Amino acid sequence: MMIMLCSAQAAASEGWETYKSRFLQADGRIIDTANKNVSHTEGQGYAMLLAVHYSDRATFDKLWQWTNTTLRDKQNGLFIWRYNPAAANPTGDKNNASDGDILVAWALQRAAEKWQNPAYQQQSDAIQKAIIAHDVIRYAGRTVMLPGAQGFNKTSYVVLNPSYFLFPAFQAFAKRSHLQVWTTLINDSFAMLSDMRFGTSGLPLDWVAMNADGSMAPATGWPPRFSYDAIRVPLYIAWYDAQSLRLVPFQAFWQHYPRQATPAWIDVLSNTPAGYNMNGGLLAVRDLTMGETTYINDRLPADSDYYSASLQLLTNMAYEESR
Repeated sequence: MMIMLCSAQAAASEGWETYKSRFLQADGRIIDTANKNVSHTEGQGYAMLLAVHYSDRATFDKLWQWTNTTLRDKQNGLFIWRYNPAAANPTGDKNNASDGDILVAWALQRAAEKWQNPAYQQQSDAIQKAIIAHDVIRYAGRTVMLPGAQGFNKTSYVVLNPSYFLFPAFQAFAKRSHLQVWTTLINDSFAMLSDMRFGTSGLPLDWVAMNADGSMAPATGWPPRFSYDAIRVPLYIAWYDAQSLRLVPFQAFWQHYPRQATPAWIDVLSNTPAGYNMNGGLLAVRDLTMGETTYINDRLPADSDYYSASLQLLTNMAYEESR
């Protein structure tokens, strides 16, 4: 038993070490290798979560220091969403991405619990307060997480990204703070997801417009796809509740395809699938959703880019926490 345990720990550590060797810069910046090596708060938050999971405090501190020093917006307490090393001003776009803010705050809270560090929790509490102040609104009778503080509330409608509904993080924030807003966000986000079932597949889109009467429509400016954003919706649902019936629409869609011949995305309105299949992190999310957990691991394929590798490790993390 001890030999098997040590072997599992070694494999887990190897997966994390591989991830760091590919995507972590010496200064604590995670690079998006499929997107000109830019960095996002999303990537910083993902890596911070993984560092806590793998008990790597030194890396966690490096990630957090770079994020806090380079991306923190002192005007609102949130984080500038993108860092472009090729630009004269790498943080020229001052808008935030609410999922990145949430991920960073969640990682800090988990770090505070794991390493008994009150300073991490104080930082997380401050970010959570800023998220509520700048990213959360009441609209069409619901409490809504906007994708960012600027540009998504069009008055007559709001633009939403359902993959920013980070249910397990909301749950953790509610447990810590006892603020009703987090529980309301969970309930209202699930209600909105139920209304975001488009086409014959009944799947959500990457980007959705919610009108003032609460009705949903494809957001203009983005392809009407269940794709690289929305793939995270079933991941976060399963992470919140592995037995959730809200996974059924995704299971019903994917069961029509053999595992290794599942299209990477689908145009939900035309019912046209991608011309290539899932692999890496996308396939890991499918496996978790379908209950095909024997495939789930953190051994990263040699060709994994940043996003695929992140999804794979996060899926493995979600699965381990559900066992």
